[in-house]
Amino acid sequence: MRRDGTKTDLPVLMPSADGLLCDVGGKATGVGLRLQLRLWHGAVLLVILAVALGVAEAADSTRESNFTVLLRWVPFILWGQEGHWQGFALNILISFFAMAIGTIAGAALGLMQISLLAPVRGGSWLVTQFFRNSPWLVLLFTIMLLLPFEIRIGDTIIPIPDWIKAVIGFSLPVMANISEVVRGAVISLPTGQWESAESLAFSRIQTLWMVILPQCYKRMIPPWMNWYAILAMATPLCSIMGVEESVTLTQQALSAEGGRPELLTPFYVFLLLIFFVYIYPIARWTVRLERKYVVKG
Repeated sequence: MRRDGTKTDLPVLMPSADGLLCDVGGKATGVGLRLQLRLWHGAVLLVILAVALGVAEAADSTRESNFTVLLRWVPFILWGQEGHWQGFALNILISFFAMAIGTIAGAALGLMQISLLAPVRGGSWLVTQFFRNSPWLVLLFTIMLLLPFEIRIGDTIIPIPDWIKAVIGFSLPVMANISEVVRGAVISLPTGQWESAESLAFSRIQTLWMVILPQCYKRMIPPWMNWYAILAMATPLCSIMGVEESVTLTQQALSAEGGRPELLTPFYVFLLLIFFVYIYPIARWTVRLERKYVVKG
């Protein structure tokens, strides 16, 4: 049934806004959640930061300006000590590597879910559902405990940094969700595409690579970007395992300042602000691409 009420015997893909993605807290379910970030959210964070700095300043005017204290620690929070990947730069690095690994593994897993072999299809579905429905923090703890601190090969000792373990831990749920993105994009295409390729004597692999997947890229880009934004927001979880990212360095900066309670709100609101500045353009770009690539029935 078309939107205009007329009938058709061909499968029609409805717009992605109707089911492919959904608002956080919405009723629709699909391959992902759409982040609804607005510019006024950042403005609110700026107001909170300014109020927090003013309140902290009024609490004790005899000490060094709290804005000066925060400004002094900003480079340390953003990229840590010179010559090291730390702070917010490490958050971005972890998100890049975890997304790359998760995308490659998830694409393979998603194609396995549409395999004609029942054991392959069932096994890939089980792996997808297991990691998709596992808490990210539990996966991080598991990887931290399972992987050794170093690997000895003969006389050579290869250390495994904590941030590498964090990359592996984050890549597992990303892999499972990207698997669903790929599977959903493939099965959303009308069956006539497969039948047309079969009529031209294409093999199943040729059909996938030459007919199906080229049409799926535009459908997969918005949810893929959305999952990257979610991953970037989740990277502070690895601070619990001692990874020296932005939250860990913020705690170190506060400790170096004597644990002054009036600095807690300005420092952590600043953390919120830098994550917002990084993720907001991604969220807005995702919405624009979704509208651009929407498939109309």
